[in-house]
Amino acid sequence: MKIAVQVRLYPDAAQEATLRATLDLCNEAANLASAEAFGRRTFAKQALQRLTYGRLKDMGLSAQPAIHVARKVAGAYATLKANIRAGNLGKPGSKRRRKAEGKPIGFRRDAAQPFDDRCLSWQIADRTVSIWAVGGRLSRVRFGCSKQQHAALAAHRKGESDLVYRDGKWFLYATCDIPDVEVKDPDGFLGVDLGIANIATTNDGTRHSGKRLNRVRHRNQRLRAKLQRIGTKSAKRLLKARRRKETRFAADTNHRIAKQIVTEAERTGRGIALENLTGIRDRVRLRRPQRVTLHTWAFHQLGQFIAYKATRAGVALVHVDPACTSQGCCACGHIAKANRPNQATFRCTSCGFAEHADVNAARNIAARGAADWVAVSLPNAA
Repeated sequence: MKIAVQVRLYPDAAQEATLRATLDLCNEAANLASAEAFGRRTFAKQALQRLTYGRLKDMGLSAQPAIHVARKVAGAYATLKANIRAGNLGKPGSKRRRKAEGKPIGFRRDAAQPFDDRCLSWQIADRTVSIWAVGGRLSRVRFGCSKQQHAALAAHRKGESDLVYRDGKWFLYATCDIPDVEVKDPDGFLGVDLGIANIATTNDGTRHSGKRLNRVRHRNQRLRAKLQRIGTKSAKRLLKARRRKETRFAADTNHRIAKQIVTEAERTGRGIALENLTGIRDRVRLRRPQRVTLHTWAFHQLGQFIAYKATRAGVALVHVDPACTSQGCCACGHIAKANRPNQATFRCTSCGFAEHADVNAARNIAARGAADWVAVSLPNAA
C-alpha cells in the first residue's frame, strides 16, 4: 500500500527565496498549460504534454518539471471530470457546475508541485534533500521528521514527492510503498457504528464520545461568526491563524480512535465491520441545529483512517449496508421505528431486549460483517 509521509523543510533565507520563485514559476506555467488545455479541449496527459512542452521550457522549466506541470494540469481536469460525473458539482445547468465547466482550472501561487527522483534526491541519513529549482539545483536543504517517519522514508520511500508551502512553512510529502500485509482470517468481527453523539461505538460496548469534538466545533463556529461580523484587519488575521486548528484537532481525534479500534481488533483476532456511509449527507434529513454538526463531521476521514490502519495491520475490513442497523433488534431481528424511542435508547417492541442504541447498531453491523465475509470468502475457498 502507498502512504504519504510529511516532512518539514528548514531552508535558509536564500534557499527559501529560491523555493518561492520555483513554486511561483511552476504554477504560472500550470495556469498557461491549463488555458491551452481548456482552449484546445485537450486534457489527456500525453497530448497536453506535446501541446505545451515547448512553451513550458521557454518559460524556464527544465525537461522533467515541464512534464510534471503538464501532468499536474491533466490530473486536475481528470479530477474535475470525475466530480462532474459523480454529481458533486450539481446537476447539468446548475450555477456551480456551469462555473466549473465554463473557465480553465486555476492554480494558486502556492499550489503543490510534484517532483520525481530526477528532480529531487533524498539524503535520508543526513536529513537533507537536493531539489531542482529556478537558477540551479538547491543542495542540502534540511528537513525534520519523527523517528517513525525517518524509518519509513529509509525503508520504503519510492516515487514522487510533492513540494508544499502552507502557512509560511515548507513541506515535502513523500510517497512510501509499504509492503502489503497478508490479511488474517478473522475470528468474528468488531462492529463499529459511526455517529454524531458518539463518534464511534463498538459492539463490545466501547463508546468514543463526540461531545468534546462537537463542543470545540461549536465554539469555533461562534468565534468565526463573531470575527466575520467584526471584519477588521485584526479579526481577519485571527481568522487566518485559526483556520486549520479545528481540522488538526479533528484529525488527531480520529487518528486516536482509529488506532484504538484497529488495535483491539488485532488483539482479539477479529476483523472490522463498518457501515457504507457513502451519500449520507444526501440521504439524511436533520433539524437545522444538527445540520452543521453533520456537515462538519469527519466521519469519512475516520473511516479512511480505520481502513488504512487495518490494512497495515493485516486486519480484515468489510463495509456493510447501513439500512435499519439502528432500528433492528440484534437479539430477534425485529425492525421498527418504535424500537428507538430516543437517541440513546433501544428497546425492542417485540422481544423486550434493551441496550444502548449505538451498541445495538454496532452488533447488527458486526453480524452483517460476518455474513458478508462468508459470502465473499467461501467462493474463493471453493
